[in-house]
Amino acid sequence: MNDPAPARERSERLTDSLFFALYPDAAAAARIADLAARLRIGHKLRAKAIPADRLHLTLHHLGAFAGVPADVAAQARAAASQIALPSIDVTLDRIESFSGRRAKRALVLSGDVTESLDALEQTLGAALQAAGIVLSRHPHFAPHVTLLYDEHRVARQCVEPIAWTAREFALVRSLLGKSQYEVLARWPLVS
Repeated sequence: MNDPAPARERSERLTDSLFFALYPDAAAAARIADLAARLRIGHKLRAKAIPADRLHLTLHHLGAFAGVPADVAAQARAAASQIALPSIDVTLDRIESFSGRRAKRALVLSGDVTESLDALEQTLGAALQAAGIVLSRHPHFAPHVTLLYDEHRVARQCVEPIAWTAREFALVRSLLGKSQYEVLARWPLVS
């Protein structure tokens, strides 16, 4: 007789996460990737940089799941469809390693929260919560793009600003452990 517990454990294994993000345009993504490559050399970091097509600024992380739950995806889409905000100018001008409990720390390119970026993060967060999605939000939104994960810590320092205009935001599926993203839907930010 087969024991149902191992099958249940396998079916509950976390395979996907969902998040909302802003993607840099192609020119900004190339500049960010170039910065990451220079930082790897300059700071003697061993980790591989995140590929340019996966570079993003997370607005809200919705959680990790066993598969993509249809109800959460539908609630997220409904919430996002309510957003009517203008395009957002994003400027990131410093690097630093985030602290954490992991052996490898995120090396990020970060910047200040602008009024328009804060409005998108707050408005989207409120719409998600109203749609029934429970968010675990950090008390202070810190806009950043993760460049790589490495054991070595890099102290905060200013870099030449990298800027772009975000004209849309996206709901993204991450296939956990596979370093793959799939954009599930996009919504315009119109000026």
